[in-house]
Amino acid sequence: MTDLLALTGELCAIPSVSLDETAMADAIEARLRSTAGALEVERVGDNVVARTMTGAARRVLLGGHLDTVPANGNEQPRVEGDTLHGLGAADMKGGLAVMLHLAAVAAERVPRHDATFVFYEAEEVAEEHNGLRRLFAERPDLVETDLAILLEPTGGWLEAGCQGSITVRAEFDGVRAHSARSWTGVNAIHRASDLIARVSEHAADTVEVDGLAYREAFQVVRIEGGVANNVVPDRCAVVLNRRFAPVCTLDEAVAEVRSWCGDADRIEVLNASAAAPPNLFDPLIAELTGVYNLPVRAKLGWTDVARFAAAGTPACNLGPGDPELAHTAGEAVDRADLDGCAAVLGSFLGLT
Repeated sequence: MTDLLALTGELCAIPSVSLDETAMADAIEARLRSTAGALEVERVGDNVVARTMTGAARRVLLGGHLDTVPANGNEQPRVEGDTLHGLGAADMKGGLAVMLHLAAVAAERVPRHDATFVFYEAEEVAEEHNGLRRLFAERPDLVETDLAILLEPTGGWLEAGCQGSITVRAEFDGVRAHSARSWTGVNAIHRASDLIARVSEHAADTVEVDGLAYREAFQVVRIEGGVANNVVPDRCAVVLNRRFAPVCTLDEAVAEVRSWCGDADRIEVLNASAAAPPNLFDPLIAELTGVYNLPVRAKLGWTDVARFAAAGTPACNLGPGDPELAHTAGEAVDRADLDGCAAVLGSFLGLT
């Protein structure tokens, strides 16, 4: 059995902040190509894909992103007992270590399902940089599968589906004036305050889908405005983020957010990503949860399961690490979590 904690530490020691993942992709590719056995390995940019090609009736894809958020005093990995601390330990170099281990086993044995291992770049930044997006556009054959499992940190839970995410900027105009004669102008920040208050007072819904509770959210995340301390501002921009359950289309969710911003002079949708349904009744997901008695909960947040769902492919999140530690200075992963995840996925693929 691979020492997954040590392997995760090796991966954490390779810096891979978003848009600077070449060294990590090089290391992953080299390890995969050095593995004895029948693995087909291809690289597209800083995306590395390894596949078994046995002709099995079904294919399962395991996916993980190479990038991390910027360091927060945690760039040097360290081991304390059976816990690895460091940037990316949970999100998601622990998941990458599990994938590398399973890929090595799959290269030497005939799996029950053909397996695809996708190591991709730039998940933590804007959609335009996302490596899976590039693969779907340029090499859809590499991501064709009957089930996609993203090894995002879930702490051993199967996190089903995901929320959709919409970010909108609402701009309000005013008339600039001297603050000593404010009545001669129009304060754009004051005009925006009604929207800010309405969003602040909004009680987000918790929506049940297939028995899972998706807690929605609607927040003001940024405000831009002001000229000088003695000037009535003539412009204010309010940026809002909406997280919504997989019960409506993306167009419907965008229209709802626009309706909240009806008083604005201009409304710009900065990004919009669809939600993904739980798909708990898909045969492969049902087998995964049933045979291994996995606890199941809704995925709060957006992940690339939505990208697969949009292509008509069932997908879920299942990986080592506590999701509440992701992006924090205290990011860590435990040996038991790594070994447990590898055991479940290895058995599911027929590798143990």
